Amino acid sequence: MRRSGKKRRLIYSSVLVTAVAIPLLGWTLGSVGGTGGGLYGPYEARLQLDGFKLWDNRSIAEAELEPYYAEVLQGDYASLPDGEERIAIDASAPSARSSESALVKGEYGGRPDVLVWDSMDTQWVEYEVTVEREGLYEIHATYLPLKGENHTRPVVWDVKVDGARPFREASSITLYRQWKDAEEIKKNDDGDEIRPIASDVSDWTTYPLADSGANYAEPFKWHFSAGKHRIRLEGYEPVAVAELALVAPNSPKPYKEVAAAHADASSPDIASLTIQAERMSWKNDPSVVMMWDRDWRTLPRAQGRITYNTMGGVRWDWPNQEVFWEFEAPESGLYKIGLRALQNRFSQKASFRTIRIDGEVPFKEWLTYRFPYQSSWQHVALADESGEPFRIYLEKGPHTLSIGLTHAAVSPIVRGIENLSALLRDIDKDLSAVTSGQSDRNRTWKLDRDLPGLRDRLEQAAGNLDVLADAMTEANGRKDSASEGFRLSASDLRALLRIPDDIPYHADEIASITEKINNFVVNMHKQPLQLDEIYIVPADKPFPERTTSLADKIKGTAADFVYSFDTRQSLSDKNESELSVWVLRGRDYVTQLQDLADETFTPVTGIKVKVNLLPNPQLLVMSNAAGLQPDVALGLNQDLPVDYAIRGSVYDLSRYDDFGDVYSRFSPGSWQALYYDKGYYGLPETQSFQVLYYRKDMMRELGLEIPETWQDVYDLLPTLQQNDMNFYMDPQEFLPFVSQNSVEFYTANGFATGLDTPEGFQAFKQWTDLYNMYAMEKQVPSFYQHFRSGAMPIGISDYNMYVQLAAAAPELNGRWGIALIPGVEQPDGTIKRWAGGQQTTGVVFEASQKKEQAWKFLKWWVSTDTQVRYGSDLEAINGVSFRWNTANVEAFTRLPWKREDANVILRQWAWYKEKENPPGGYFMGRELNNAWVRSVIDGMNYRASLEASILDINRELRRKQQEFGFIGESGQPLRSLDFPIVKEPWDGVDQYVK
Repeated sequence: MRRSGKKRRLIYSSVLVTAVAIPLLGWTLGSVGGTGGGLYGPYEARLQLDGFKLWDNRSIAEAELEPYYAEVLQGDYASLPDGEERIAIDASAPSARSSESALVKGEYGGRPDVLVWDSMDTQWVEYEVTVEREGLYEIHATYLPLKGENHTRPVVWDVKVDGARPFREASSITLYRQWKDAEEIKKNDDGDEIRPIASDVSDWTTYPLADSGANYAEPFKWHFSAGKHRIRLEGYEPVAVAELALVAPNSPKPYKEVAAAHADASSPDIASLTIQAERMSWKNDPSVVMMWDRDWRTLPRAQGRITYNTMGGVRWDWPNQEVFWEFEAPESGLYKIGLRALQNRFSQKASFRTIRIDGEVPFKEWLTYRFPYQSSWQHVALADESGEPFRIYLEKGPHTLSIGLTHAAVSPIVRGIENLSALLRDIDKDLSAVTSGQSDRNRTWKLDRDLPGLRDRLEQAAGNLDVLADAMTEANGRKDSASEGFRLSASDLRALLRIPDDIPYHADEIASITEKINNFVVNMHKQPLQLDEIYIVPADKPFPERTTSLADKIKGTAADFVYSFDTRQSLSDKNESELSVWVLRGRDYVTQLQDLADETFTPVTGIKVKVNLLPNPQLLVMSNAAGLQPDVALGLNQDLPVDYAIRGSVYDLSRYDDFGDVYSRFSPGSWQALYYDKGYYGLPETQSFQVLYYRKDMMRELGLEIPETWQDVYDLLPTLQQNDMNFYMDPQEFLPFVSQNSVEFYTANGFATGLDTPEGFQAFKQWTDLYNMYAMEKQVPSFYQHFRSGAMPIGISDYNMYVQLAAAAPELNGRWGIALIPGVEQPDGTIKRWAGGQQTTGVVFEASQKKEQAWKFLKWWVSTDTQVRYGSDLEAINGVSFRWNTANVEAFTRLPWKREDANVILRQWAWYKEKENPPGGYFMGRELNNAWVRSVIDGMNYRASLEASILDINRELRRKQQEFGFIGESGQPLRSLDFPIVKEPWDGVDQYVK
């Protein structure tokens, strides 16, 4: 937030902070007088946090970022008039561009003379525009995303005007694709429906530039003074652009004004129209999917089988996800709209949506429409505060209804929480500085003397919590856990203030309050909504009667009871004519694999496959004892194949004649964890990766370079820590230090650990020194949150961090990047960057009578074409959060990764290496972590700590290897494990780095 010495109000506005009435969807059909159950009055979208005092002690991260759009709108833009003209800009004729070959004038999608932006590297294009009259304008883009196998992401632009972003959110403007589910819903052999795949049906669209986080209900307004200006668009997703236009804003009018314009219109005398909500005409995000529901009233009825009869739910809770339904109005006239909806995910918490007809919000009340919490399915009407349904005038003919998720109602509260958290963190920091982090009750404090001003800041924080509680109750329409949590926290602070001189003894309570209020932000942004049916009804006619009678409820309960005895999913039901495959993943993954095998594997090989969901890996152990093993298991943790191989449960894949061809597709380091007794017992399926994440903006502001070695990390830590920041690495991640120092975890014969060497002790010291000498954090609840806030602008993390940032941190678009992890410099100047990442694997069971068929299936499964198809289908159905991190490097390059990021991942992939798994190897990770705790937490000398762990590791290795026949009773070697040694990075990735 900006600095302010005055009492200010944090105001939310819908488009931008103009007063907008926001009714709530709450009228319950069948309620007495229309006021029972779900009726709550409307409230003003101009949500005012009256009395909220802004705290300004911005970090470098905050200072580097531009102000929020809401601040600009209330500040610099407040006195500016709206523009009055439309200014068209020919997109095919930029004044400047980053590449003459990647951004060309051409034809695309049946439209000539457009800019074809065909590059997956970051590019930019710039336009000059002359404005006659100063004012605020919307910017509209006419675009068509380029289609193709690797083009599935929405288009994201970083927009600058005259060389600068006018507000923070301009760094991430998203233009969406259009997705449509396949018309035909297939069924599997059990009669369960298979969720259809969405295909890209994008067409030329004109869309106003708006907030990617859905924090404002209307498009952005951009200030242009009279004269010439430059508009720069920067991005990396291929797109064709026909036109940009500066357009005068056209905010929707209040309902009363709109209704008055159609006062003479009448309700047509026709039947009601019912739309099955799951039959979406299109959507802007493939992860909004069909869902299935067992409620007896939900149609089509699920009769003991998976039946996709609703849409949305928990898969419709990301910002700006919008769904479209086409319908035909038989006659011109006034209509009303009702829905059968379920909104029961979070108790007492509302969800909000923006509702449009034919692409336009018809009146202000639909900008941010509230769906209150209900514990069960409800038939609701879009109605005003009195429960009277809104009457919408429709011309005869085709129309489109769209409903999109918005955070506009809660975004000012979220910004208030961010500001309050900064205040509480500063209070906590000051207390820690004075008390040295110790609660010494033998010391007497005089708060006003020792920490002048602290009491006033705590009173300010308590007051702000009251404001947030009132605002949350107003926005939500009722009290909920967040509003009550704010009130309770305010009471806790006031309790501390009753005896102010005791506050230093309770510093941990302030940290706890900060953590608690920050946790509310996540749930505020979770706004699921599930729909079954949509009703388009003549305004004067009643809504269809869709309540469930008592008899139907009894019938449905009885039917569900009968269906519960259907054991078609039982793992014990094996058909000898089918290859049995168990998958340790979620239902979506299993269904998709079954569908893909039926389509592309069985027709080619003649091998019928039955894919079953494996709830947990312990069932494999029990199935072995019961003689019910599958032929193939997928999705297993990398440690399990060797664990099962030791006990003779899984088959040595190296015994297949063509194993060498498969082996060469994967990095040598990935095979280390799958090797046992001169054989390989699993195939890599997916691999995570460790890379260095960094905030470009903050590293630039601090004048820091990206570290190449651990010495570089040591050198940048003082600068970070002087600015209340730090470097992140998972304290339990020891593999890079061991491997980068040329240490093997085990001796070549596998009988002892290889850590008992000077290099091993040096590796352990390097690991623990980061926390003992260089003050890195010993515990971090969420690197993702610390990275977003700027508290940790650089650190090492994995694939999940990448997906989180790409999908859920639009405000950081263009502000973060990835690099190779730091390594250990060698005498010849090269840098060793070894790291692991964990992988999932597939195995063939020893007891299988179909080993050849199982091997064909595994080869098909890890092949490039199958991995690409599977990953593409998963993302098409479920969105980017289901990005498939395949272990097949060629398939990886054909999935929709940002090219510059893919190059970094590929280069780090060359250094991928996992530790081996000998009998007793489970003690390695356990004891190394114990050694770390003794050294870092308990203060034990690093050498003594590691020596104690080495003794325990070697003792357990000897015990287990005697048990499994590698060592005799007297300790004499009987046979050796002969671990392969990987010393050089994999050059197999070189051909894919572009």
